[in-house]
Amino acid sequence: MENIHVVFLFFAAVIASSSSSTGRFGGPCSKQDPNVDICLLHSFNSLAEYLKGGAPDFGIEEAEPIVIDELSIALGGGPDGYRASFKDIHATGASNMTITNVRSDLETHQFQLTLFGPHISARARYRSSGVLLLVRASGGGDYWGEYDGVKAKVYFRGSPYERDGRTFLKLEQLKLDFSVKDIQMGVENLHNGNAVLQAALNLFINTNAQELLKEMKPDLKRDLAEKMSRFLERILDTIPLDEWITD
Repeated sequence: MENIHVVFLFFAAVIASSSSSTGRFGGPCSKQDPNVDICLLHSFNSLAEYLKGGAPDFGIEEAEPIVIDELSIALGGGPDGYRASFKDIHATGASNMTITNVRSDLETHQFQLTLFGPHISARARYRSSGVLLLVRASGGGDYWGEYDGVKAKVYFRGSPYERDGRTFLKLEQLKLDFSVKDIQMGVENLHNGNAVLQAALNLFINTNAQELLKEMKPDLKRDLAEKMSRFLERILDTIPLDEWITD
């Protein structure tokens, strides 16, 4: 679920690609500028900052907390394989992510954004079943996670089309990936009050944090990419191309 946050701040980054000619988001960037990617970097970060508290003109609510309904992981097969689900995930800290690099191909309307966030926190309801560290790990409780050094990349490609005499971009493809340098996480308040189980779960979770993140990635990336695509489509459908890229 660490990815969640990462991704949402992409949203802010991606949105930035819709910089308005009003200058509110840093102003339009010229395709002829040899440093156009630096201009886009400034515009993207300006818009990301603007969006933190919500933007009614874009139909965007306050950025945090980010909420994801559910994520699941499965380790091992058979009837005793370990299964865990995380529901009502609330994440904070993604709005502090910064776009650190932009690479663009304006002829083919392709963009790649690199982002960094110092810290993201997550809370969720947790439930598991199966055997973990020789302990029957069936139960539920509260999950917490603290993620430091979050890095992410978002790639998207659009195609121009005409509407009402103006040129807009239609989103054709969006991909994302992320990594987390340091992870601290655990479970507490188990419903059955089993102290041995809680200790076993926390030992396993923190010892295998990166492996668990790897298990979560496919579902997270798919879910976040879908959300980001819908979000970006709304932005690109609202703002003409010449309001954020000229020439």
